[in-house]
Amino acid sequence: MTNIRPFCLDDLFRFNNVNLDPFTETYGLSFYLQYLTHWPEYFQIAESPNGDIMGYIMGKIEGTGTNWHGHVTALTVAPQYRRLNLAGKLMNGLEIISEKKQAYFVDLFVRISNTVAIQMYNKLGYSLYRQVIDYYTGDPDEDAYDMRKALPRDKDKLSIIPLPHPIRFDELE
Repeated sequence: MTNIRPFCLDDLFRFNNVNLDPFTETYGLSFYLQYLTHWPEYFQIAESPNGDIMGYIMGKIEGTGTNWHGHVTALTVAPQYRRLNLAGKLMNGLEIISEKKQAYFVDLFVRISNTVAIQMYNKLGYSLYRQVIDYYTGDPDEDAYDMRKALPRDKDKLSIIPLPHPIRFDELE
């Protein structure tokens, strides 16, 4: 049975097996610590009965007014634990936390080449809001889709009306 629990400091020394996926963004230690201290309720881990880290989600709450939203910074599941709906369970948990904090929507960025993740997010109720040009830097640079899911507070679903044209990274609010 999978245990979903809060991420703890010791997990930073145990989650490399999950971060090896080429689509997973990895960050420096200080970045993970910032999330762990500022938004601990948004940093959750899926753990197997034998203690293996199966996956994790890292997010935050941000914005003002009707732009107040939950944001998924990273979501990843180790290859051997995929297709068990762990990502869906982790996303559901983040959405519930965001609802409790009166957010209007949840958003995330995904590489446009990551078709498997895009399909999964669509099945979870997320839709394409906009394309962000050169969001991911590297070799090569890659665009991202900003995908969103309206939460109950956004009764008219105004937060998910797609933008008609792509934007550049420096235009993000």
